[in-house]
Amino acid sequence: MVERSAIIPVRIQLNLLRGGTDVRFKKVFVSLFLLLLTASFAYSQDKTTGGIKGKVRVETGSPGGIKVSIRQGERELTSVTTDKGGDFTVSRLPPGVYGLTFRKPGLSIGTMESIEVKAGKVRSIGDRLFLSIDEGSLAFVRGSVFNAADRSVPNAKVELLKVDSDGSTKKIDSRLTTETGSFSFRLAPDVAKYRVQVKINGTEISREVEIDGAAIYRVALTFAPPAKP
Repeated sequence: MVERSAIIPVRIQLNLLRGGTDVRFKKVFVSLFLLLLTASFAYSQDKTTGGIKGKVRVETGSPGGIKVSIRQGERELTSVTTDKGGDFTVSRLPPGVYGLTFRKPGLSIGTMESIEVKAGKVRSIGDRLFLSIDEGSLAFVRGSVFNAADRSVPNAKVELLKVDSDGSTKKIDSRLTTETGSFSFRLAPDVAKYRVQVKINGTEISREVEIDGAAIYRVALTFAPPAKP
């Protein structure tokens, strides 16, 4: 009697475990069925809409972070942002004709018109759009290099360094002067201090320039005549 009573609870426990497994299996099956049904419905919905994709090129800097506004007439419907390579994709657009506007600080504004979108298709505009620099939103450091005789110095290497608040410097850019001894650097209009320096025949001279907005900042670098013995 003792042995039989000990076996019965074990059988009941096994049946309960099997029942729990069946319930869990049914739940997983139902969840998968609903997931496939939802995906199928979404796919069928996408067939009724279209999209636009393309690539934006820029004159200088990164093509990432450009805002692409999708509009009909002057009314903006939605917007996306280009990735670091300048690529963008706009999805779920009803069939129709759209215009695109491209904006990023420091760059000119670009537009494209009469882009037709068809249901179930993604319209590619390729990489036809090119954004040049908006010079009105930049700061320029321009100047000339002169020798001790007050003549312009061509092909002199001019370096631009950013001066931090602690006095340390970091090289930003460099270039050679033109045949007339001139040079030009384009910078963001943010408030900052820069140092322009040039070195010729072991002699170095520099000037500091403080940027406080979009404007042209001019500097002249003149080598002093050699000291008399």
